[in-house]
Amino acid sequence: MQLPLVVGVDGSDSSLQALDWAVDEAARHGLPVRLIHASLWERYEAARPSLRTDRPAEEIMAEHIIASAVERARLRNPEVKVSGDVQPDDAVSTLLHAGSESYALVTGSRGRGGIAGLLLGSVSLAVAARAVCPVIVVRGAEQNRQGLFGRVVVGVGDPATGAGVVRFAFRAAEARGSALDAVRAWRSPAHEHVDHPLLADDAAGAHEERAATHLTDALDQAMREHPEVRVRRRPVEGPAHRVLLHASAEADLIVVGALRRHGHFGLQLGRVAHALLHYSTCPVAVVPRRT
Repeated sequence: MQLPLVVGVDGSDSSLQALDWAVDEAARHGLPVRLIHASLWERYEAARPSLRTDRPAEEIMAEHIIASAVERARLRNPEVKVSGDVQPDDAVSTLLHAGSESYALVTGSRGRGGIAGLLLGSVSLAVAARAVCPVIVVRGAEQNRQGLFGRVVVGVGDPATGAGVVRFAFRAAEARGSALDAVRAWRSPAHEHVDHPLLADDAAGAHEERAATHLTDALDQAMREHPEVRVRRRPVEGPAHRVLLHASAEADLIVVGALRRHGHFGLQLGRVAHALLHYSTCPVAVVPRRT
């Protein structure tokens, strides 16, 4: 059985953008789509006297949101299998639970209370930082969301824990028929050979060469598995979060890892993923990495 792309919908413009993106992505991968709306009206109604015969407004609204979302998804691509349901829980708990049986979770960047262009909404942030499966936050400019650049970017980290990140990026690029830019940021320590410019140049060259070797090692297996994907290795000098934010400007999707430490609770993202989720110009896929 194919695992679905699970999309959190709440009726906001941001969640509808995420829905459209997810339907297009599901069509590329041949996946079904499951739409989820989280509603707590059942909890509140259970605490009230059951004398009313009319249906609660919250129930009607929840059903309307999910029915409208399902219709929108089917109209966008009738060939994609779509289902939808209302879950009686908060949004974060609902999506995290659904993530255990999904190919990936897809969310918008803001909820109904958010303002477009501001920082990431709390639900999307919490889900991206805790989910056991990849989480895609659909954000950025329309041309990036529409996939007009033909380019997926992956931030390459530690090969020991980042193989899943690289594989996810290769699958995304292959499904799109797009190029894959594999980026490894590197930096020379500020104190290195400050009094000897020529030695400093040699040191910088050595750091760049190590970054290039790191890319080769990290990409080798995935390149053999996906020989049709055009790969560009890019060792780039600078802080990783700035390098990848710059790369997002001309990307359809950027893929990064987020370390999940066994036994640790709370948000587990790291600086790079956190910066991209808030400021990227294109959709961001956060893929869990295990220690």
